[in-house]
Amino acid sequence: MVNTVSAEIGVIGGSGFYSFLDDVTEVAVDTPYGPPSDSLFVGEIAGRRVAFLPRHGRGHHLPPHRINYRANLWALRSVGVRQVLGPCAVGGLRPEYGPGTLLVPDQLVDRTKSRAGTYFDGLPLPDGTVPQVVHVSLADPYCPSGRAVALKAARGRDWEAVDGGTLVVIEGPRFSTRAESRWHAAQGWSVVGMTGHPEASLARELELCYTSLTLVTDLDAGAETGEGVSHEEVLQVFGANVDRLRDVLFDAVAALPATDARTCLCAGALGAQDPGFALP
Repeated sequence: MVNTVSAEIGVIGGSGFYSFLDDVTEVAVDTPYGPPSDSLFVGEIAGRRVAFLPRHGRGHHLPPHRINYRANLWALRSVGVRQVLGPCAVGGLRPEYGPGTLLVPDQLVDRTKSRAGTYFDGLPLPDGTVPQVVHVSLADPYCPSGRAVALKAARGRDWEAVDGGTLVVIEGPRFSTRAESRWHAAQGWSVVGMTGHPEASLARELELCYTSLTLVTDLDAGAETGEGVSHEEVLQVFGANVDRLRDVLFDAVAALPATDARTCLCAGALGAQDPGFALP
């Protein structure tokens, strides 16, 4: 199947970020890694073509550890996307990062267990090509240009986002125990979520700019007393802030640099290394 629909910016999030747009084209994409979480939904914002991908599927049926992250990032790049915004709900690990806080992280800690986190696993692709052994730098996992744009967009909406911090990603789908939460906080980490890895590392391997915007929906178990985090609490706070977050995302989309104007390290992450396959 030949896809003729293109986009330059990708947003990985729920249907609330695109469902109200007047003209959206649904695009089914095949990848060598199987199907992505859902179709891509391509629309236009401020003159920019944007591909929206529901991370958990449009019915929110995919738990974090079963999301096909490799297919998701591959699908976005295959339609022309080179910059990705990845909003997600997180728990705050510090009392000052309470519900409704927007934090744009600059660091990432991976505590997942079972996810395919690289395209360079040495296994043959369906066309017979075999990935090479390739190592990319993830010292700074998020695009500096994208982070600056996201922070400015938030301030433009009178939402003073936290500039920087560490997102620790756990396997899920359960929430942390109090001991785990207190340990995360004791390490100096800022927020905890379930979907930020391996999105960032896979984006880097495909030379995509990736920016995470984390919305705190609760104080994690070790940062509060009582019964701990509930799914209902997370949904309630996210729902109360989704319109605000969508406005920030759309302002950021409008302000991201043109694809051919990218000067960040993300755009040349592979350097002279041969991946062993053609990038989509």
